[in-house]
Amino acid sequence: MTGVLTTDHPAWIETETGGRARTVRTASGVWVLLWDREGLHMSCVHGTEDVKPQFVTTDPSCLPGTVPAALKAGLDDLGPTQRLANPWLWDAISTAILRQVVRAGQARKLYRAWCKTYGTTIDTPHGELAVAPTAEQVLALGEAKFESVGAKFHRSVLQAAAAHHERHFVHWQRMDAGGLVSALTNVPRIGPWTASAAAADYTGDFSIYPHDDLAVRTWAAQIAPEHDWPAKKDKAFGPMWTGMAGPDSTALHTLTLSTLTWGSHAR
Repeated sequence: MTGVLTTDHPAWIETETGGRARTVRTASGVWVLLWDREGLHMSCVHGTEDVKPQFVTTDPSCLPGTVPAALKAGLDDLGPTQRLANPWLWDAISTAILRQVVRAGQARKLYRAWCKTYGTTIDTPHGELAVAPTAEQVLALGEAKFESVGAKFHRSVLQAAAAHHERHFVHWQRMDAGGLVSALTNVPRIGPWTASAAAADYTGDFSIYPHDDLAVRTWAAQIAPEHDWPAKKDKAFGPMWTGMAGPDSTALHTLTLSTLTWGSHAR
């Protein structure tokens, strides 16, 4: 494992010793992950170890010369990184939904309250960690349950997504990233941004991430402040970003994920 962990997903919490920890559900069980000075530690706490969490390695040194020098230099300083490809599709979908409309910090608090209140809580040496409620559990929640954790706005889309997931998840899990984006946009109130964010989280392919996302814009501007970036609501950012990466989808994945990692990581 490399020395940098991507911590954009709100499940990652900081431990008392400065490491990072989270729980994840795979097809075979629930795992506790710890990232500390000695690297990554994984333990299965429920179910079996048949399906292990998988990490995606990203190395910005491979970026093409079309990336502005200042941006590339900042990403090169970050070095190779590791990001967990979310092994549970439903968590990826529900996380992206809970990010709708709210700011990143509020989305993080909302996600953690959602998991702690209605999901499965695990006692660990790093404190209580929780995985999200299942789609079946979400369908059984009454309106007041959503309101009590601040998810009233998200209720209808979460329950629509849960119903679709229960019907289609076997097929969805076999799709490539682009196909999954198209499938998810068939769910009411899931638009291209939410679908792309969920698919990138699940597949680990950030070439399909919504590249004009505020986080990408913000971190890029902080890495290379002298570059002439479009204004926050200027639609020219997306084409500029993909143009920097060129026609290679791997380069677009690396540029986007490395930039997101620059803004949210642990060493």
